[in-house]
Amino acid sequence: MPEIETGRLVLDRFTTADAPDVFAAITPAVTRWMTWEPPTWAEFEAHAARLAAADPRAGANFVIRLRDTGRCLGITAAERLADDLPELGIWLRADAHGQGFGLEAARALLRWASAASGAAGFVWPVAVENAASRRIAERLGGEIVAERPGAKYDAVIYRIPAAQGP
Repeated sequence: MPEIETGRLVLDRFTTADAPDVFAAITPAVTRWMTWEPPTWAEFEAHAARLAAADPRAGANFVIRLRDTGRCLGITAAERLADDLPELGIWLRADAHGQGFGLEAARALLRWASAASGAAGFVWPVAVENAASRRIAERLGGEIVAERPGAKYDAVIYRIPAAQGP
């Protein structure tokens, strides 16, 4: 049974068995607003093994899949769950953009992370020019609390309040 379910999506903890599907979704268009570039298969395979072996109390990476077909759409994550303000994030394959999947998955992750961590809120770093991800943060009640210059892009940091209730 999936760990998190929504109307259209299932979010299951990432395992090494998910690596081929996730790797296939990583393109330059997807990584445009990521701090990293598309990896080689060997690089991703090593990263996948580290993710799968990570202490679940530190955070969780979930593979986002369509409920009806199982097609991999991307990853969403809650990191540093023991911190006062854990970090949330998401990326979706390019052909899944603009269909509301990001907000749907992010809302589900926020509910899960709020219950799992007990945190009062979360941070969501976003590239200044990434309007779609900024809209998600804002629809989750996020407000900009900081700016972060970067080598690839400048970012704003949203603070998103914890979800209340189930």
